[in-house]
Amino acid sequence: MELQIARQIIDTLAQGIHPVTGEAMPEDSPYNAPPVIRALHVVARALEGMTALPQDEAARGARRPAPPNAGKPWSAQEDAALETAFDAGIAMKQVAQELGRTAFAVEQRLVKIGKVAPPAGGGRFGSSAPTN
Repeated sequence: MELQIARQIIDTLAQGIHPVTGEAMPEDSPYNAPPVIRALHVVARALEGMTALPQDEAARGARRPAPPNAGKPWSAQEDAALETAFDAGIAMKQVAQELGRTAFAVEQRLVKIGKVAPPAGGGRFGSSAPTN
């Protein structure tokens, strides 16, 4: 859906009109509640200055490309390089870049090889995640 069409729908709802049928919304409709109307107007104003993304960028979600080794199995050489870099105190971001991995993958690998403890409470694949 294009941004212009989405904005037209928001504007129509803010006026208390059903965007598909063109009929007025019933009095008890949430779209006729003052806080909802104000929120819709705020969203409409926020959309005023925005431009739509090109179709291919919108479909991709405008993400940056994955690192070259993302999702690939770790080799013994990579594990050794990771351990050496960790022991040397090299920044995770730099280690991730050199290994062609995400910073999250590097952190999780350090947990798996026993260099760091899993996050407390099991958040972000900590102690509640199954171990292999």
